[in-house]
Amino acid sequence: MSDSWIDRIPALARLEAEDRETLLAGSRVMALPAGSTVFGAGKQPQHLLLLLEGSVRVQQIAENGREIVLYRVHAGESCVMTAACLLAGDAYHAEGIAETAVRAVAVPRALFDGLLGRSALFRSFIFDTYGKRMTDLFLVIEEIAFRRLDIRLAQLLLRMADGDDAVHTTHHQLATELGSTREVVSRQLQEFQRRGWVDLGRARVALLAPEALRRLADTR
Repeated sequence: MSDSWIDRIPALARLEAEDRETLLAGSRVMALPAGSTVFGAGKQPQHLLLLLEGSVRVQQIAENGREIVLYRVHAGESCVMTAACLLAGDAYHAEGIAETAVRAVAVPRALFDGLLGRSALFRSFIFDTYGKRMTDLFLVIEEIAFRRLDIRLAQLLLRMADGDDAVHTTHHQLATELGSTREVVSRQLQEFQRRGWVDLGRARVALLAPEALRRLADTR
């Protein structure tokens, strides 16, 4: 296996030569198309995932079918839920979906355990990533529990538009991002449309008054 992939993850590129070679020899690079299920709730993880290219959305689905996006894994990052489940010997409590075509490195459980036990650099990479992601998850909880939906929806539309005049998405996808239901998000979008801020189409939200949405998004 070429060692090119490991240099794309700076923390791992600094591993001791022996640990670096062990990681390269024992891991495998995998490719998945967009829309693939990377891991599913209730499944036992067998590998640590290190993402090289693409984006993986980690989301949880309640018994009533309501979905919430917990976080995303991007290139150069590991999946902290996978790491946590490997450490605890537990099954996944959420699912990972490839939002784009993905290339990732699969590190087998035995190799993960071995490196964790003997390499301070590898441990630091795992636990630093874990700590940062936990902070992100607390922010998600705070947003859902304490911030008004209309403000969060305005922020999300502006972020997804990224300077364009429209967002190509469904009401269901917006609800998943916000940890809400499609019906609630649809009512709020209809209110935005009544105010003349957006125009709703099929899987499309045109931003007619982005400045009005920005003023709402900046509300404290």
